[in-house]
Amino acid sequence: MPVATMPLHRRASGRSRPDGLRRAARGLVVLVAAAAVGAGLLAAPAYAEPSVDEIEAQIDKQWEKLEPTIEQYNKVRSQLRVNKQKSKSLEKKIQPLALETELAMNRVADLASRYYITGPSKEIGVVLLNSKPNELGEQMAFLDRLASQERRELEGVMKIRKKYDDQKAKLDALIADQETKAKQLAAKKKQIDAEIKRLERSLPVTTVKTTNCPTINGVVSDAARTAIRTACAQVGKPYVWGATGPNSFDCSGLTQYAYRAAGISLTHFTGAQWNEGKAISRSDARPGDLVFFFSDLHHVGLYLGNNQMVHAARAGKPVNVSPITTMPLAGFRRPG
Repeated sequence: MPVATMPLHRRASGRSRPDGLRRAARGLVVLVAAAAVGAGLLAAPAYAEPSVDEIEAQIDKQWEKLEPTIEQYNKVRSQLRVNKQKSKSLEKKIQPLALETELAMNRVADLASRYYITGPSKEIGVVLLNSKPNELGEQMAFLDRLASQERRELEGVMKIRKKYDDQKAKLDALIADQETKAKQLAAKKKQIDAEIKRLERSLPVTTVKTTNCPTINGVVSDAARTAIRTACAQVGKPYVWGATGPNSFDCSGLTQYAYRAAGISLTHFTGAQWNEGKAISRSDARPGDLVFFFSDLHHVGLYLGNNQMVHAARAGKPVNVSPITTMPLAGFRRPG
């Protein structure tokens, strides 16, 4: 009986179906991927630079680690100085004891060697020969006492010396431990300090961070940045009438000194500085501008933003940071 067979065109069609499905699937994946890219679904996430506040927060965290480390380092170093002084003091006490021990040892050794090599010395022989028979026991006892006395002296010196040696050994061990701790703390301090410097370097160029002034953002001018850093570095120096630095200042002397560092020349006189700068409204004032007070312009400071300034205040009060609201405001000028 003939066997039924599938027509050739049906068999061929059946074999090609998986390839067709695979091609269709690949096409679908391509279409979905393209759509996702178009919609931004597969786009790499944008990296946002940390803000100034975030960097400042990181610096504060590092400072929280650094300050206890510095204080611990100071504590260990101060203890180390005290213990090294104690060690030196004990060393001085041990030196004469060491010499006394050596002399006592030499006396005992000399006495022993004479008895062993030559017998009793000539002096002791004379004592024995000239002694009466009933005195011989007393003479022998005398010799025993002589040797015992040397031994007792030696034992006493050795005991005292051991006491000092034991104390010094404890101190030396403590000093070695403290020196190790001091090195470890110094390394830790250096590491944290380096991290703080790295974070400070990551602050935007327009941020001015100094020791004596608040952190100032948005300082767009190179000259203003230099002037602010220079003026802030003078905080704490005395007010002296007519002084233009570097050890003391009056108000216009400080602003002149700050802007001279930035390559801008100002006259040492508030009225002249008012005319040497560009007039700026209070709403447009920015860090680095000069801020003037009183109707006769007899006081000037360097504006830091946020209603703060650095200025040479008056006699008896050093260069400091203070609000601009404490005096009648005359206006702002921008040098350069």
